[in-house]
Amino acid sequence: MTTEARFRQLLAAVRGLVRCDAAALLRLLPEEGEPVLQPVAVDGLAEEALGRRFPAAAHPRLARLLASGEGLRFAADAGLPDPYDGLLEHQQELEAVHDCMGAPLRVDGRVWGLVTLDALDPHAFDEVGPQRLAAVVRLLEAGLAAEDTIATLALRAAREQALARAVRRDSPRELLGRSAAMVRLRGEIDTVAASDLTVLILGETGVGKELVAERLHARSTRQDRPLVQINCAALPETLADSELFGHKRGAFTGAVADRVGKFELADGGTLLLDEVGELPLPVQAKLLRVLQSGDVQRPGSDRVQRVDVRVLAATNRDLREEVARGRFRADLYHRLSVYPLRVPALRERGRDVLALAGSFLEENQHRLGARNLRLSPAASQALLAHDWPGNVRELEHLISRAALRALATAGRGGRWIAIEPEHLGLGEGASTARPAPTEAVAGAGREPGMPRDPVAPAGDSAPGVEAHATGPGLRAATEQFQRRWIEEALRRHGGAMAAAAREAGMDRSNFLRLLKRLGVAVPR
Repeated sequence: MTTEARFRQLLAAVRGLVRCDAAALLRLLPEEGEPVLQPVAVDGLAEEALGRRFPAAAHPRLARLLASGEGLRFAADAGLPDPYDGLLEHQQELEAVHDCMGAPLRVDGRVWGLVTLDALDPHAFDEVGPQRLAAVVRLLEAGLAAEDTIATLALRAAREQALARAVRRDSPRELLGRSAAMVRLRGEIDTVAASDLTVLILGETGVGKELVAERLHARSTRQDRPLVQINCAALPETLADSELFGHKRGAFTGAVADRVGKFELADGGTLLLDEVGELPLPVQAKLLRVLQSGDVQRPGSDRVQRVDVRVLAATNRDLREEVARGRFRADLYHRLSVYPLRVPALRERGRDVLALAGSFLEENQHRLGARNLRLSPAASQALLAHDWPGNVRELEHLISRAALRALATAGRGGRWIAIEPEHLGLGEGASTARPAPTEAVAGAGREPGMPRDPVAPAGDSAPGVEAHATGPGLRAATEQFQRRWIEEALRRHGGAMAAAAREAGMDRSNFLRLLKRLGVAVPR
């Protein structure tokens, strides 16, 4: 069982002690400066919450919980924005949280993070006193302490600090996602990271190959040494020697000073050869010699210098095919592909798109000074239905445009700004839409018995796939299907609300509200 699965078990036990619509476990990130919290497990919150980070300075409720000592409950009229407004799971319309409480969690005397409990009913926690909240804290702290020994936790914290430092140098991004493909990839990275094996990172444009390289370096024994990157696609053959190996003054026309090459800069650390499939054949031969011998000689110098460099290479090309066509050296290919890692395309990652979208929305709301950018249910379905030929990079740019459009439409007032399908503009590009992820893909991270989140009834085309399609829009089609599904579920269970709610993977009170909103007759 994974760490996340054990955390979710703890949250399930918490919801057994305290009835609520959502519970979250937030880890205090080991970063310098202001405290930042990141959800590591949620129960009752939308998947996009897992892609967000919550700086305490920007979320006064979380800041007060961190400073509270024993935890507290916020009054319904507290007037402080709630970080989970519009993020509750299974909402058909974005709703505000009305009752909120939480407490700091400690391991070995240090603050580990927070537990938060939220409900739509403003009186949900009226009978939850300090003793009940203290019992929740004891339960979670015991579970966290059992997760690892204190020594292991300290070692993990040190590694995470190194990872955080490495990520902050160039990019605040992480390899987000709970899909089987991403779990496998992170496992492979952690397997090979501590070795000095050369890794070939394969994947389509925009999938995040640089993030894989950053994680490999940050989790290696070279984490305190430099990670140096060179874009091979922008490396002219005439300057390749200078860029890779440096040169001495006067080595060629224009060499007016000594220059250190990328191999020397990366000595003791890691060198990423990005877009290595673009290297001209003569440059490939020179690179191969260095990889084989570990010796670097600057043009214009008689001195040979030995370098200790761990090499990572990344490409979106099929190098085996390039070798077969004579465009890439077979010996260099085998030298680079000691440990190949394939980064999955976004279309293979199912519902990970929502966590990634949440991460990009968090970035944009801080960049734009907006409050609580949220995906509407219809927008979430539209993202799941898209084919993503440009992968994560396409999603990032799309979310940035959508945030600007939503802000221009809604202004800065209100508790949140909703991203609707029209803000996404998915019909503007040349890519085509596809059906929502199948059960096998979309089910990743979903509890057993929970229905798929359909875009349209089975067997029909998703609304909006073709420009000339007629009939109800996306939202109307979704509600129509939900109404039929709920009516059938109630018939299957003889009108038993609790059983039908369990099959839907929803809390009974939320299920009842959904019935009323959709106009489904409530069984007597």
